[in-house]
Amino acid sequence: MKRQCAWCGRSFEWEGVGRPPKYCRRSHRQRHYEARKEAERLGIGGVLVTDHAWQQLRDAAYRLEASVGDAEVDLADDDPVGAAEGLLDAARTLLGALPEPVATTE
Repeated sequence: MKRQCAWCGRSFEWEGVGRPPKYCRRSHRQRHYEARKEAERLGIGGVLVTDHAWQQLRDAAYRLEASVGDAEVDLADDDPVGAAEGLLDAARTLLGALPEPVATTE
């Protein structure tokens, strides 16, 4: 049976009896426990992401913010197609930058 690790997201095979494992390795179970406890201690929400993923998301959000300003200028210059194209491109970039969680505090 194919399973997906709750820590790293990697697929792994499991063909045992009993309750199926959530993690591909014992160390991932431990890292998940540590992340959950740290999140509780800090009072943060349920998803942890890497610094790189967070930076990509922030960059994409900034690009969308700048595109909104550019779209306003395009609309003032009577260029709705240019405004729409710029916004769509920035929105697609933002959607592509949405990070996959490294761990959850479930």
